[in-house]
Parts: sequence; structure tokens; C-alpha cells
Amino acid sequence: MAWSLGWKVPRNHWGFLLKTVRSSGFPLLPWDHCPWRRAGSFWDPRMKAFLEENTEVTSSGSLTPEIQLRLLTPRCKFWWERADLWPHSDPYWAIYWPGGQALSRYLLDNPDVVRGRSVLDIGSGCGATAIAAKMSGASRILANDIDPIAGLAITLNCELNKLDPVPILTRNILNLEQDKWELVVLGDMFYDEDLADSLHQWLKNCFWTYGTRVLIGDPGRPQFSGHNIQHQLHKVVEYSLPEPTRQENNGLTTSTVWDFRP
Repeated sequence: MAWSLGWKVPRNHWGFLLKTVRSSGFPLLPWDHCPWRRAGSFWDPRMKAFLEENTEVTSSGSLTPEIQLRLLTPRCKFWWERADLWPHSDPYWAIYWPGGQALSRYLLDNPDVVRGRSVLDIGSGCGATAIAAKMSGASRILANDIDPIAGLAITLNCELNKLDPVPILTRNILNLEQDKWELVVLGDMFYDEDLADSLHQWLKNCFWTYGTRVLIGDPGRPQFSGHNIQHQLHKVVEYSLPEPTRQENNGLTTSTVWDFRP
């Protein structure tokens, strides 16, 4: 997830960084402003080779074993290396966060939620929820993440799952004119108070203007649990997280899908 505002976490090595992120919410990065890209426009051969060399293809330890993803794992060099040796923006797309896992599991188990519908995945990260929507028959999908490297990772992950790559928007969608979507999904996005406020207003506008359904995945981070949006949420389903995800997320045990109804 590369939605952020400025670095605030000590940079020792990725193992420490990821544990810090998981225990206290996402660290913050500078906003990136890149154009909307069609599937396939991210193919920089050197970057592709770099990601393939420094991530591991895995489908284990998550709520969605039917989805393969390229992720940073303890078997990858940069899990343990000093963060300042990583030559690109910080790879939040390389973690399968628990809110996204819950959303993806729900869409796979309930394909009628997306079948034949247009779906926007905000803060798409590794692209798992967009992939789940595509597997479940969504008619139109846009994956949105402001990190262009996430765009390449999403494209690679679509290919891993034998799917045509989805279109990708690598700009801050909250600053753009709203489009009509039948379903908006977002996981693990309520990690910063200002961002949470902006998302809340943007999602309300979607609902009021277009009647958009909004599904939110979150494992119970304080910035989400304590936000005013809680008064407009209805619990859809709660999942018990697999043990590897619990260990990697500082003991979080569940992740929930919420239906937003302002």
C-alpha cells in the first residue's frame, strides 16, 4: 500500500520495518503523481527482472491460497537487508495485508457481489482484491495505487494467476473527478487520521452520487476502530487469520469486511 505522506519509521532492515508497520500502522511516504496506465504499460524489463529476483511467488499463509502473489518473505534478501539498500520506493505492495486478505476471501466466496459489475480497488497494493474480483466475474476493474512499481507487481500477479492484466491508475484518486463505480473496495487504508478523513468524505460522495456499494477490509487498527466512519458501518463477515499472517502482524487474530452505509 503506497498511500502516504512522509517517512516516519526508523530504517534498519525490512524485517524490523515490516514489524513496525504492522504494530503501529503504515509509515508515511511522499505522494507520487503518475498517469493512468493500461495493462502492459509497466513492462520495464530491468524492473521486472529486479522484482522477480527479489520477491517470492507464494500462495500459502493467507486467507486465499487459490491466489498466487509475488511478495517479500523471510526467504527474500531484502526482508533482512537494511532498508536504505532497497533502490526504489518502499515496497508496501509486497505485503499481503490482512484487510486485503479478508476482502479477497469474501469476493471469492461470494462472486454474486461482483459478477457483471464495475469494481474500483483503492490502494490495490499487490492487486489481490482486484484479482479476486476478476476471478469472480467483475465486468470492469480498475486497480488504484500511487506507487508505479505496485502497478508492475499487480501486472505480474495477474499473469501468475493466468489472468489478463487489469488497468491500473497510479495517481491519488481522491484528487480526481469521481467516476461511476458499482462497487468500491479498499483494504488496510485507514492507517492515518488525515487520510481516513479524506477517504470517508470521498466514499460518502460515491455513495450519495452514484449509489456505489463500498466494502472495507480492516483487521481493527486503532485509526479505523476509533474513526467516525464506525457509525456508518455494518459488519459483513469476520475471518480468523491464518497463523503465519498473525505472526507477521504483531498478533492480530481476525480481519473483517464492513459494508459502508452513510
